[in-house]
Amino acid sequence: MTFPDDIEEPTRLILANYRRLLGRDLAGVVEGPAAAEKLFAAPCAVLSALGPVGSDHAFNYANQTALELFEYSWDELMGKPSSASAEPVHRDERRKLLDEVGRRGFIEDYSGIRIGKNGRRFRIKKATVFNLSDDAGRYVGQAATFADWEPVD
Repeated sequence: MTFPDDIEEPTRLILANYRRLLGRDLAGVVEGPAAAEKLFAAPCAVLSALGPVGSDHAFNYANQTALELFEYSWDELMGKPSSASAEPVHRDERRKLLDEVGRRGFIEDYSGIRIGKNGRRFRIKKATVFNLSDDAGRYVGQAATFADWEPVD
C-alpha cells in the first residue's frame, strides 16, 4: 500500500494524547519528522475516529496493521462510522466501552469482538482506548491501539 497523504496531523494528535494520558510513547514512536511513517508501519494496530461525545465517530486514521486486520484500504475506511468495526450484536458493549473511556480518559486491557470488511471475526485483546483532545483541550474523538488479536470461529 502507498503511504497516505495528509496523515501528519492525525499522527501528531494520536501520539500527543497517548503520551499525555499514559505517560509513554505509543509503539516507541516519538513525535517528529519521521513519526507518521513510523506509526503507520508499527506492528500494532492503531486507529482513530473523530466526532462529538456520544456520536458515532468517523475513522480518520488507521495504520497499515489495522488496515490489513480490518481488510480495508485507506480510502475505504476513512470517513466510515467506527461502529462498522463491530457486529450489531456487539455494538452495545462497544458503546459502553466508549462511554467509559469518555469519562476516564483512557482504559487499558480492553477485549472485544470486531469484524473485518469481508465478515471475518476476530477478538482484540489488551487494547488501549483513549480520548483525543485538540491543542485547546477540547474533546475531538477517540483512538485505540492493540497488538494482540485472534480469529473467532
